[in-house]
Amino acid sequence: MIKKFNEIFGKAGAVIREYPMILVMAFLTAFSAICYINYDSNSRDYSFFYLKFGLVTSLGISVMYALKTLSQRVGKEILLQLFGIIFLVFFYFLLPAKEDRFTEVYAFLLIPTFILSHLLVSFIPFIGRDQELNFWQYNKNLFINIFLTGVFTGVLTGGIMLAISAVDHLFDFHFNSRYYSNTFSSLSIFGSCFIFLLFNEKGLAYLEKNGDYPVILKFFTQYVLVPLLLIYAVILYFYSAKILINWELPRGWVSYLILAYSVVGILAILLVHPLKEDSTKSWVRIFSKIFYYTLAPLIILLFVAIFTRILEYGYTEPRYFVLLLALWLTSVVLYYIFIRKQTIKFVPMSLFVFGLFSLTFPYLNTFSVAKRSQKNELLTTLNQKNILENGMIDFNKKISGEVADEITNKFNFLSKRNENEFLLNLLPLESKKIFEKDIHDGKSYAFSNIRSKFTAVKYTNKDIEDNRNTRLISKNKSVDISEYQLLVKANGYENTNFEFQNNKFELESTRNPLKTKFTLLFNDQEINLFPKIKELFINAPRTGEQSEDHLFIIQKIGDFEIKILFDSINRISSPNKSDEYMINSESVLILIKKE
Repeated sequence: MIKKFNEIFGKAGAVIREYPMILVMAFLTAFSAICYINYDSNSRDYSFFYLKFGLVTSLGISVMYALKTLSQRVGKEILLQLFGIIFLVFFYFLLPAKEDRFTEVYAFLLIPTFILSHLLVSFIPFIGRDQELNFWQYNKNLFINIFLTGVFTGVLTGGIMLAISAVDHLFDFHFNSRYYSNTFSSLSIFGSCFIFLLFNEKGLAYLEKNGDYPVILKFFTQYVLVPLLLIYAVILYFYSAKILINWELPRGWVSYLILAYSVVGILAILLVHPLKEDSTKSWVRIFSKIFYYTLAPLIILLFVAIFTRILEYGYTEPRYFVLLLALWLTSVVLYYIFIRKQTIKFVPMSLFVFGLFSLTFPYLNTFSVAKRSQKNELLTTLNQKNILENGMIDFNKKISGEVADEITNKFNFLSKRNENEFLLNLLPLESKKIFEKDIHDGKSYAFSNIRSKFTAVKYTNKDIEDNRNTRLISKNKSVDISEYQLLVKANGYENTNFEFQNNKFELESTRNPLKTKFTLLFNDQEINLFPKIKELFINAPRTGEQSEDHLFIIQKIGDFEIKILFDSINRISSPNKSDEYMINSESVLILIKKE
């Protein structure tokens, strides 16, 4: 037993000595996750700092691992680690300083960067080296180690959390719920990383050494992936025939099925690559050749589906990435059809190059293309509908509800991408001043209310049928305030700030469409009032108006009771969308008292 413990501690010590930077990144990620989860709302800036820091250090795990494997090949470990740290610091400052600027735009930076860092791990030790079988063994062992890490971490985490729960319930300790979240964060992040590194043993030399081909991979490919590919191929080719017979454009959804077919097929070929030269496994060679020829016609269908959407609506980041994947697939098909001396390294390396191009290439990167395209789409719409007067939007022009929605969506899209100067130049002076103030105050939702500026929106019968509007109205215009100690009138166009008994309060602007949040801050503690707004409509009809004696919500925070009164609130229900709420009140009153 002592010998076993010594062996375990010996391996753990070897991992710590061999992979210190990777473990530091994993520890910092787990620490950031714990701090973020346990955030007590004293400062939202600190909470966002932990989120940003945790995202960057989690990226650092794969980046540092890639550089470690490279250093095991070429040396210069300290120099490579320094380069990795500089990259991570640079990436941290690419993220916004404030949480309200951390929009979905950054998902199109973070997700591709994480994917690229993992792709880098798959090939970086083999750049410039003709070691095909070693490359395959290396990635096969990484894949197996990841799977085993998932199993070990899942069992370990679940077992320890069950043990904590058992002690809590059997001995009446009444543990704080943070014990569970902290345990989960520590084991799932730092623990999983440590276990993965234990499986790596000596690193690159162990991972790339030749070994027996796992029979399970052949079975998985032959009896799971290949039949799945046949199903996809039948669906896609029958759909292609339907398009040709009916002479119609393909639906956008077909792009996802073609991409799935491509990914599954390429994965299947990579999994059975060592069997390609085995004369007893002729099906592998036949499958490898046929697949790329079956993919070629589908790529044409993929491009038609992609450009159908792009030509109609312009580029956005998701459409750009789908187009980029189509171009990458084209390069893969051409490579494996026409190049005789092939290497499986082409798949991850070419995808990495395309991904790097999409994020970093000047003028043609995803963010530049999307902004340029949506600017042109907005200007085209404004000109075609004759909405511009002397280069500025005339909000009194008659337009359809569909056009008003389109303009609003494009304003919000471009505003989230810091194109506020371009948008402000399209507004008349009076509106420009209002929105300039919101932008100056750092409000990320500055243009969310642009639709309400249009005074002559026409709705078609379909608009009325599709969009059900429910309106609650307060009948009484007077209210008894004798029980309350403070009355505040909310500002519609900006957040309302006030103090009461040395406590700071801030209510979100009441002019913003409410979808998931309506925020009240109490000494920087964030309270979401949106559920209470929804509760007002529990007994309301699906469409039409309903009068209430009084229209208000009450929120209790510690010793304080806050009552917010409204004149009118609208609920807009649209197909395939969550309900949206609009506060249509000339004045929103806030009453507060200490109980």
